[in-house]
Amino acid sequence: MAKVRVYKLARELGISSKELVELLMDLGIEVSSHMSTVEDDIAVLVKDMFREEEKGKKEGETEKKAAKRSRGKAPEKRKKEKRDVEVKKGTGEKKRKIHSLSVPITVKELAEEIEHPANDIIKRLMGTGLMATLNHPLDAGTVQKLADDLEINIEIETEDEEKEEKGWVGPEINDKPGELILRPPIVTVMGHVDHGKTTLLDAIRDTKVVESEAGGITQHIGAYQVEVEGKKITFIDTPGHEAFTAMRARGAQITDITILVVAADDGVMPQTEEAINHAKAAGIPIIVAINKIDRPNAQPDKVKQELTEHGLITEEWGGKTICVPISALKGENIDELLEMVLLVAEMEEIKANPDRLAQGVIIESELDRGRGPVATVLVKNGTLRVGDIILAGSTCGRVRAMVDAQRNRIEKAPPSKPVEVLGFSDVPGAGELAEVLQNEKQARQVAEERKQVIHARDIQGERRISLEDLYQQIKEGEVKELNVIIKADVHGSIEALRDSLLKLGNEEVGINIIHTGVGAINESDVNLASASNAIILGFNVRPDSNARNLAEKEKVDIRLYRVIYKALDDLKNAMAGLLDPELKEEVTGRAEVRQIFRVPDVGNVAGLYVQEGLINRNYNVRLLRDGVVIFEGKISSLKRFEDDVREVKEGYECGLGIEGYNDIKVGDELEIYRIRKIKRTL
Repeated sequence: MAKVRVYKLARELGISSKELVELLMDLGIEVSSHMSTVEDDIAVLVKDMFREEEKGKKEGETEKKAAKRSRGKAPEKRKKEKRDVEVKKGTGEKKRKIHSLSVPITVKELAEEIEHPANDIIKRLMGTGLMATLNHPLDAGTVQKLADDLEINIEIETEDEEKEEKGWVGPEINDKPGELILRPPIVTVMGHVDHGKTTLLDAIRDTKVVESEAGGITQHIGAYQVEVEGKKITFIDTPGHEAFTAMRARGAQITDITILVVAADDGVMPQTEEAINHAKAAGIPIIVAINKIDRPNAQPDKVKQELTEHGLITEEWGGKTICVPISALKGENIDELLEMVLLVAEMEEIKANPDRLAQGVIIESELDRGRGPVATVLVKNGTLRVGDIILAGSTCGRVRAMVDAQRNRIEKAPPSKPVEVLGFSDVPGAGELAEVLQNEKQARQVAEERKQVIHARDIQGERRISLEDLYQQIKEGEVKELNVIIKADVHGSIEALRDSLLKLGNEEVGINIIHTGVGAINESDVNLASASNAIILGFNVRPDSNARNLAEKEKVDIRLYRVIYKALDDLKNAMAGLLDPELKEEVTGRAEVRQIFRVPDVGNVAGLYVQEGLINRNYNVRLLRDGVVIFEGKISSLKRFEDDVREVKEGYECGLGIEGYNDIKVGDELEIYRIRKIKRTL
């Protein structure tokens, strides 16, 4: 970024360098003399402030002239001009004017609305760490803090607050009972890896997908429909748990029913537990499909027993959970499973009104080279038609064309119908709510406002829960319950940590453990933490690269421990506001062990390939095997060929010895880290 000298900026503004230096120091910008430099954006800020001052002076002179002209006016007329300030009878107090504001609002608009100099507002914002210009958008929280600081009364318009929380901006339509009809249920298939999710989806698709007129092959668009006894079911073909985490974060409940696939020869596994927790968190009914019953070592009763430990008790055992034994590979009991889906849908009374403006959710989206922005929309209510004005998140457009799963062009899409939509101005995000509006101008305005809010959030950073600021948020009333996700190397550690954490809750804040699991911290854990505003506690496990990068992006706090009491002490101190400053760990590189060399009088040396970052001889090393911490220590030697080196960068091979440790195996992963001293502030 370009820089400008203080004396040059002062010359442009027509003031002395000394005055400008004093002004910059008042704003908290470190400058020592007229030869100091400031960033270009600071220079623009200062220029904006001076323009505002000049404008204020001119307006003041105009007001003085007007006041002189009005001295000869009748007393009644002058009283009329002063009606903004009323004096209470019997007291000398002034009744302050209440300013009605709608957010997001720019600094300039706020200054004009509350009749306060914009340069003073900018100074106050800079004092909070926000570098704002005249056109910078402000959210409701920032505006309220400014109002409290300036001691003015404001009223932020929230007439559609509940509707805005749901994400809908169009006119609220109350569907009458007579207008509602049953719609096809929307189903997601979830479960552990290799338990047969994909095989089940393929089996359903091959036998039950509604055929096109030409009998063509079904095109994968993220969702498709099947037909059972004349009734349709919509399946979302999305891997993992995105259908719950991302959607729940936006307040949308896209799925009506979950099919939980559990292998009869394997039982409940870590990802099965995650699936159960995600479905329960979203409040969605679960149908259990016990797969692979054709295997000789299948044990369906054992699976049912394990499910009871997670609150899923089958109907034959006196519970409410429907269990269907199936073989996806041989196609056994697939029809019975689909009948159970229809039964649950009938019990849930999943209805929609087709004779209204459409509302739905974006399932997938992409930028197609030939067709432009393309999004798969799953209609939840109403009917989507070609020519409709559609809004999704911060993008809008007019529906130019719609294509179904069989690549047929269609004119309208009823409730629960997944369709590819062409006509968006930009690519909408997956999970965004989509709705049809009658006014194109309103759609564009809302899309632009949302872009500004996203821009402001990117600049200011969304406030996530973390141990450092937990006490402050408790005091401010922002946190009543601390959501925690626990990942550990063994179940015993999880149980010990869970029981101890639940005892820490007090009347001000409770501990809510939303998920536990054995193994490394993965992207699914970070997604769940982001959606639930939770912190992740890792005991003897580490996050993988993707999870760490996602946590940084989503600002999710991951805490890693090897001693259980340290975790408990940190949480206890954070809740009491006594979190002591501590050393912070920074991972600088990761490497894979590809060969072991045995060196006489030295021990085993690991032949490494550096996958990420760099290895420095002075840093510490952590040995991981299948995501579990095996050993931590210091690097005893680091070599490239026969030469001792200080550091080795990404993409190179090297030899590394670990001080006092020899049990290194091919396939192990080494994590290189250093301890940095960082000042903590609450």
